[in-house]
Amino acid sequence: MSENKKIKIGIDTLGGDHGKSGFGSYILYFISNLHKNDNIEIELFGTEEDRYTYTSGTDIPYSAIKLLETPKALRRWYKYHSNRFIKKHGYDAVIFPSANKMLPRKFKGYTALAVINSIMSSDITEMDRKSRRQLKKGILHAHKIIAASKYIKDDLVKLGVTDENITVIHNGIDHKLFFPMADIFEDEIVDVKPFAIKRPYFVYGSTLSSPEKKHIELIKAFELFKKNTGLPHRLVLAGNDGQYAEEIHKAAFNSQFASDIFLTGFFPHENFARLYGGAEACLFPSVNEGVGLPILEAMACGIPVLCSDKGALKEIGGTAPLYFNSDDIDNIATSLQKITEDKELRDNMITDGIVWAKDFNWEETVKKTLAILL
Repeated sequence: MSENKKIKIGIDTLGGDHGKSGFGSYILYFISNLHKNDNIEIELFGTEEDRYTYTSGTDIPYSAIKLLETPKALRRWYKYHSNRFIKKHGYDAVIFPSANKMLPRKFKGYTALAVINSIMSSDITEMDRKSRRQLKKGILHAHKIIAASKYIKDDLVKLGVTDENITVIHNGIDHKLFFPMADIFEDEIVDVKPFAIKRPYFVYGSTLSSPEKKHIELIKAFELFKKNTGLPHRLVLAGNDGQYAEEIHKAAFNSQFASDIFLTGFFPHENFARLYGGAEACLFPSVNEGVGLPILEAMACGIPVLCSDKGALKEIGGTAPLYFNSDDIDNIATSLQKITEDKELRDNMITDGIVWAKDFNWEETVKKTLAILL
């Protein structure tokens, strides 16, 4: 794009789940961290239902689309109507924050920037044949792609995307929400509405969606930790019930330490900061994460992070976490024991984590993203 020409950028809010998912949070944080730029005009578009979801408190214009948000209707809109809509509104470029879900097959008359925030090879396996074919074509035809981690970039290259088209830009975290708060918690109970959770506890925040999240392995490791130490710690599993929830609930119910395992169900993102702040440590055994923001948010809150050595977690966590093999129950249990007994290790991990997490901020994410289009 020419430096002298003011460009009009459209931001697609379809697929943002009305601000209630990770894709929606990305859009919300992106919009709230935009700064005035005389070279750029921003406009959002999506369904009428989301007219105020993302623009509340801003003067950013919004163009509504009459659309039933079913997978079939979305696929047809992107396939047959999106390019005409974009041309009508005069966008020079369009950012697609939910590009993992659906895209146009081709992009005519504008620069398409697809943002990939999860592992595409995993996402497409869960789609029907038509959606999978259309999305793969869209990804291959996108002019520019942002991958939220090098791990995601490598996955895209394996799918046939040209390496030169992909830029790695990490997501930020909300430092106004996630900040060191250990000194706040002096009571035995942490009041996190609508829960009151007895300390000390470990916390794992993730949807109960698949075996790759390793909830059951973590439950077994927690049992071994309790047997080996006799410590009063509890295990808090905070997240929506997903496709794998029944197996996880069964494992927790049948555990010898069932009374010390607490499944919260849906847990509001804005309440995680307080949940982390009162915890002994954040545990994150998931083995197929493309981003892994929860470990950064936990670090920013001033607690140690113990996590899997797979996926993007080593890239995102750096040297601050204590890494383990999520398939090795003994390894996880030993790590839990180490973090409760070694005060020097714990203090060093907390300090390193706070410093590391500061480098992930939304202002930089937005700045680097827009620079690609200028």
